[in-house]
Amino acid sequence: MLPLSLGTGRAGALTADCSACTGLCCVLLPYRRDQGFGADKPGQVPCLHLLGDDRCGIHADLVERGWSGCATFDCFGAGQQVTAVTYEGRSWREVEDLGEMAAVLSAQRLLHEMLLHLEEVARRSPDPEAEALAGRLWTLRDATPLDLLTADLDELHETCGGLLAAASARVRGPGRPDHSRADLAGADLRGTDLHGASLRGALLIGADLSGVDLGPADLLGADLRGADLRGTRLDDALFLTGPQLAAARR
Repeated sequence: MLPLSLGTGRAGALTADCSACTGLCCVLLPYRRDQGFGADKPGQVPCLHLLGDDRCGIHADLVERGWSGCATFDCFGAGQQVTAVTYEGRSWREVEDLGEMAAVLSAQRLLHEMLLHLEEVARRSPDPEAEALAGRLWTLRDATPLDLLTADLDELHETCGGLLAAASARVRGPGRPDHSRADLAGADLRGTDLHGASLRGALLIGADLSGVDLGPADLLGADLRGADLRGTRLDDALFLTGPQLAAARR
């Protein structure tokens, strides 16, 4: 059994702490070579680089060795929550049903990502409905595996998406450019007016956004792999996550 320790406060709870996890993403999740991992692996099988203490043996040079997928992955704190709370300190080695544990990890990661965005709404454009949903999600994340897996996550995700869209519109203001789900892969966007634009779900792989003002653009779900963000204003961007930044050029 592991000591039950989590990050302090809500910010810590939504920030990955690998030291409080047992390498769950390295065991429970599948990965493929063509997705930025150095090999193909099915789910519920330990990564070949996972050490006996559940730490990564090549963490210091993941990208150089062809494991960029690991470098850009973020569980948003779900790993330590599953370890310490959902499974009461048990590691994957002590759990009989790894399929269930994998499904629970995926459910928790979705909950944590929604909570991360709802926390941003609370900071930038508070809304009673968003606050109420966040309360439901904070409660659900402490539930049993069965309750997590039988919860209607699709409904919660849809509700969350609507609330995030409403908050985005309030923060960005009227009349701003809408490039939601646009295919802008490889586009030269230097000099383009994207201040306050909606880039939700936009395909921006390899796009040149260097020097562009993206505050307060909505980047929820935007694919920024290989995008050039050198000199780009991002400090006020909406719903931008660590994995998105890690996948870009900066």
